[in-house]
Amino acid sequence: MSIDTPAAPETELEGEPAPEGSQAADVAPEADGLAATIAGLRATFDSGRTRDLAWRRRQLQGVIDLLQQNEQQLVAAMAVDVGKPAFDAWLTDLLTTRDEAAYALEHLDEWAEPTKYKVPVVAQPGTAWTQPQPLGVVLVIAPWNYPVQLLLSPLVGALAAGNAALLKPSELAPATSAAIAALVPKYLDPDAVAVVEGGVDVTTELLAEPWDHILFTGSTRVGKVVMAAAAKHLTPVTLELGGKSPTIVAADADLKVAAKRVAWAKYLNAGQTCIAPDYVLVERSVEDRFTKLLVDELGALRDGAEPASIVNGDHVARLEGLLDGHGGEELLPRRTDAAARTVDPVVVREPDPASPLMTEEIFGPLLPILAVDSVDDAIAFVQARPRPLALYLFSSSRDTERQVLERTIAGSVCVNHLVYQCAVSSLPFGGVGPSGIGGYHGKAGFDTFSHHKSVLRRPTKGDLSLMYPPYSKTVQKALRLLTRWPKQA
Repeated sequence: MSIDTPAAPETELEGEPAPEGSQAADVAPEADGLAATIAGLRATFDSGRTRDLAWRRRQLQGVIDLLQQNEQQLVAAMAVDVGKPAFDAWLTDLLTTRDEAAYALEHLDEWAEPTKYKVPVVAQPGTAWTQPQPLGVVLVIAPWNYPVQLLLSPLVGALAAGNAALLKPSELAPATSAAIAALVPKYLDPDAVAVVEGGVDVTTELLAEPWDHILFTGSTRVGKVVMAAAAKHLTPVTLELGGKSPTIVAADADLKVAAKRVAWAKYLNAGQTCIAPDYVLVERSVEDRFTKLLVDELGALRDGAEPASIVNGDHVARLEGLLDGHGGEELLPRRTDAAARTVDPVVVREPDPASPLMTEEIFGPLLPILAVDSVDDAIAFVQARPRPLALYLFSSSRDTERQVLERTIAGSVCVNHLVYQCAVSSLPFGGVGPSGIGGYHGKAGFDTFSHHKSVLRRPTKGDLSLMYPPYSKTVQKALRLLTRWPKQA
């Protein structure tokens, strides 16, 4: 579940204050210590240790053991940092990451096998293949909202591919950051995997280093900062960013199920999920009924389910600001507890499309809903805006599904549900355009952190002099006949 920080204010690199009681933002390793850590990782990679498949299997099992044997400690840390309910923390952070590691462990041998390719006539005789090899030493920068999953799930791909890695947890989840920093060297090779805590200054120092790959999860604006820093060293990047993920509800959808599932996805982690539904486009003929069902579902969650908290007071104030001047109708009353850092869900009917509520990533439990005359109009609305990280469709029609899939561009799509596409370990996950670059999960994660080196081997026996200049007219004619295109029947 790739999760993002909001568009503003920024967290990574821009110094947003940490939650009250946090010390992590003030902790920064000395520059010499940071350099020594990176040099140690490089030495371990250069030794060849991480290339061994047995080593990779031990690390993947170590990730699984870390998560299973320390569930209570990690869940408690996430409760302190972001007020995450225990079951939600297990489901969205621990279970998904464990499954990711287990899937990689099961498929590692086949992923690491060379892939053979056909050799054309002009290069025969010969054998061609690609051989996956690790990139080297990689950097993973994680956000605060899913602080375990978004740190360790990318690590799974990096370890499966045979890399050394440096992990940078978010300073806005200090308890989880400290727990991970203490646990990682107990379960993973401490010479190959390091955790560095700290705030903006540490992240800035890290980005100045020449890494072999950087995977960053965060906002689009900070993604640009990361990419600019990486460009100085021509370091490849994977950027898991955000944006406004739309939900289209067609008239033929099961409206009751759609309302329940949209409400659940918006309530999850208090909406602080980059693939949360950011707004709903519903066909006008069913808009009244769907909106009532949605309000009822969110109202029931407000009154009966354990809420997650907003990460800090600045984010609470930002969400309150998004509710000012939107021009729509609020169908659930505002209810904010600044001390507890909670904001209850609010449905906003027909807001101004040009308002901040409809142009900025919400990253909280506010849900705009707009009526459209048709699914075609919904598609046009989506396509006129930046490409989203996720898109959701509720419809019973395969033709409608085909139309939406073919005519919209989004990082991922989930039909008749939300968010669960990220729980499929075998399914690549990533954004497109401003919502991200590259992807991971499953083999896609292995490939992201691998270089697939092309190799051609040719024999030396039977080396024919006629295949070297000067080419006789007979040889030229023969080669043209053998390589003609298109092939004749």
